Amino acid sequence: MKVVLFCGGYGLRMRDGGYDLPKPMHPVGPRPLLWHVMRYYAHFGHREFVLCLGYGAEHIKDFFLHYAETASNDFVLRAGEVELLSSDIEDWTITFAHTGLHSPIGERLRRVRHLVEGEEMFLANYADVLTDLPLDAMVSRFRDSDATAALLAVPPQQAFHCVEFDPGGSVTGINTLRDLMLWENGGYFVLRPEVFDHLPENGDLVEDACAALAKEGRLLAYPYQGWWQPADTAKERHALDAAYQAGIRPWMLWERLGPAERLDPAARLGPAARLDAGPGLAG
Repeated sequence: MKVVLFCGGYGLRMRDGGYDLPKPMHPVGPRPLLWHVMRYYAHFGHREFVLCLGYGAEHIKDFFLHYAETASNDFVLRAGEVELLSSDIEDWTITFAHTGLHSPIGERLRRVRHLVEGEEMFLANYADVLTDLPLDAMVSRFRDSDATAALLAVPPQQAFHCVEFDPGGSVTGINTLRDLMLWENGGYFVLRPEVFDHLPENGDLVEDACAALAKEGRLLAYPYQGWWQPADTAKERHALDAAYQAGIRPWMLWERLGPAERLDPAARLGPAARLDAGPGLAG
């Protein structure tokens, strides 16, 4: 299944420490955030990617054009020749599509319509969120439905308190957002090409297309209370990087396979206990 990744934002809230990169190219460990998202999809067998480029497109192109497998794979150096013991992207197909410097998400998707319109369904992602979501279960539920779009729904990550009070100002309750059982868009989508019928020019995928589909009863939510973490700000990205350095990597499901299995494209993760890193790392 094709995976459309929105990679063209300016990432203004991520610009710290001298970085002047598009958001998906900020590092988590030795690889950029975008690589982690793509590696997650590849783990579930989805290895055909469409990158919707905009600001900083040259950084993304250069990364893959000069990709070094040795940065994240074991290898043997013998007589000056590198022998890889595992591989990341040798079986990936990546289409690089420039979708404008200032295009909203929906318009970026519209501009790659010709690349996915013949598909039964396709995946999409903001490219700035990591999770250990069982993606195959979400896809299966969507396939069995008549919905045009599905989105991941997750509990809010913020820790602040919500205060309830009566007209006289007396507080009647104090709750966290999680206590209120609210859900937010988790940034992982499964879509059918019919979504383009609800996507206006320069529109937004969620506010326009998904909102219209919800009114028609054609939008499916996949609620998930497992591990999910955005990297929308410098603080969140630093938290993910710190977790990576500490060996807390619940999103890296592929690490649960041995090197020989990682070399085999047919290898799949069997039932395994989820590494519990708590509700989030942004705290």
